[in-house]
Amino acid sequence: MAGDQLNRILMVEDEPDIQTIARLALEAVGGFQVEICDSGNRALEVAPNWKPDLIMLDVMMPGIDGPTTLQRLREIPELKQTPVIFMTAKVQPQEVAGYKNMGALDVVAKPFDPMTLAEKVKSIWEGRYD
Repeated sequence: MAGDQLNRILMVEDEPDIQTIARLALEAVGGFQVEICDSGNRALEVAPNWKPDLIMLDVMMPGIDGPTTLQRLREIPELKQTPVIFMTAKVQPQEVAGYKNMGALDVVAKPFDPMTLAEKVKSIWEGRYD
């Protein structure tokens, strides 16, 4: 089970511009350690060894999408309990409910505000056991 401190975030995102903005937002503004994977397959290779506290998953990616990546991450014993937040432009209430039913803590809407992303992630993290 992950500790109560949120330090290490694995971001799975295929868009280089979003990778750059998110890294800045989470490292410079939030003070987190961030590892970025550009595909679900890469995340499956990196995550078990890097042991993130939280995984942020883009929903729409080439190859395997975010929901499929989440299913496969859950098959890896070390990652069964790792909290996940989906990132997507599709944030209709029924879609958000669907992502939560898959086991996501919450959904971050894209495009996100780089100045508030770290705070949003922290508040989702802190509310995960409510």
